[in-house]
Amino acid sequence: MAYLLQHLLTEAAARRPQRPAVASGGSELSYHELDRLSTKVARALLRRGVAPGDRVAILATKSAASVTGLYGALKAGACYVPLDPKAPAERLGYVVRDSRAAVIIADQTTAAQAAVLADGVPGSLGVVVTNGTDVAAEPDEPLAEDRAIETDLAYILYTSGSTGAPKGVMISHRNSLTFVEWAAAAARLAEQDRVCSPAPLHFDLSVFDVFATCRTGACMVVLPDGAATFPVSIAQWLEKERISVWYSVPSVLTLLACYGSLQRFDLSRLRTVIFAGEVFPPKYLARLMDELPHPRYLNWYGPTETNVCTAFEVPADEADAGPAPIGKACANTEVFAVASDGSRVSKPGDEGELYVRGPSLMQGYWGQPAKTREVLVANPFQESRDELVYRTGDLVTLDPQGNYVYVGRRDSMVKIRGYRVELGEVETALYRHPAIKEAAVLPVSDELLGSRLRAVITAVKGEGEVGGGDLTRENVLDHCRQWLPSYMVPDVIDFREALPRTSTGKVDRAGLARE
Repeated sequence: MAYLLQHLLTEAAARRPQRPAVASGGSELSYHELDRLSTKVARALLRRGVAPGDRVAILATKSAASVTGLYGALKAGACYVPLDPKAPAERLGYVVRDSRAAVIIADQTTAAQAAVLADGVPGSLGVVVTNGTDVAAEPDEPLAEDRAIETDLAYILYTSGSTGAPKGVMISHRNSLTFVEWAAAAARLAEQDRVCSPAPLHFDLSVFDVFATCRTGACMVVLPDGAATFPVSIAQWLEKERISVWYSVPSVLTLLACYGSLQRFDLSRLRTVIFAGEVFPPKYLARLMDELPHPRYLNWYGPTETNVCTAFEVPADEADAGPAPIGKACANTEVFAVASDGSRVSKPGDEGELYVRGPSLMQGYWGQPAKTREVLVANPFQESRDELVYRTGDLVTLDPQGNYVYVGRRDSMVKIRGYRVELGEVETALYRHPAIKEAAVLPVSDELLGSRLRAVITAVKGEGEVGGGDLTRENVLDHCRQWLPSYMVPDVIDFREALPRTSTGKVDRAGLARE
């Protein structure tokens, strides 16, 4: 019998039916209620004509209602495609059409928006509202049999993409469960835990708090929409909701460390802090660990295409020693780095591109076999070469302890005056300046030099006005010259109130590059 993601829910409901599964908007949904209501959604989808393997789009913010819809789609044998309700209509329309979504699941606040999107898909079966009357009227008896197997798609996550149309990353039940089983154990989740991740459903970090919590019978607590912009409110909310495990991109944690007034609140229940998605600037990680010394701090790494594939627990005395390593491979996964000459990186300090092999790898990009072949390639170290491995495009080195250290993107390496320059190294140097809050470095085409460097910077509050005061262009350049060779010192310094961000909380580098 195949084991599927929805079985995590049915088993949790059988073990601990009255335990809280999802808390959002001041109310809680038990595992029994989540199991029962998601079955109703599944039956409503089947009544509409949803067939095994169909794509079901979910247009809703993360909430008890959207998680109910998500599990309902899986129970119906469908593959869910989460959408960002705040995304431009053109992008939403593209994803719905490209995935050929059979149905759109919505809640009361997004039902009208979903109806417009469904009209743009030929053959659409319409909209199912999770808390609507048609779902409420459905019976809640368990479905007689599974409508999927473990190699079937569970979800498609559309990545932002730096250029062109977004790509749909196809993840099967088996791919996801490989990560979920490891993650629940690595975070040491237990049913008493209350787990928060600010990540929206269309961001792969949400897979942890939706499924790993369910694996252990813990409770997923939804951070109120918009709360991430008010650090003190987040800290107050963490205390009120008795959060024990946190998982997010570093930017939210940076805000907490700098402006959350953490000492005012009782956060003693917070025992694990996990971050992923971007490099955590060492000075802010060290500040957070100083403010909250009792939790474990875990750096997880992995593109959407691999789930999380490496992990590193940050020792308290190494937080500000430099960017935290991305660590070693997760269970049932192998990672290795390939140098520019095709050899396998084996010595500390050597650099290469990180490759990943194992059952967590994506099935490919939806409808884009050519792009899939670019990244899912034959294992260069296997004689038969019949196994596919994933080329991450990320450059890494080995440290003396055998941990991988992230250097930067293969495609962000630029040549200046014949020298190879990694943009991440320049950003690391900028972050050493005590008055710089955020920094992003981008290449600017130059006919003579090949590229010049542009740094976009925000200032720490109270450390000088934007573009003036203590933080000036000359001040920044003098600082860079202390840490970088002349060819790596940025030519252009732009000051901003804040760096633009994508809907997943990452710096919007593509947007900056278009300016």
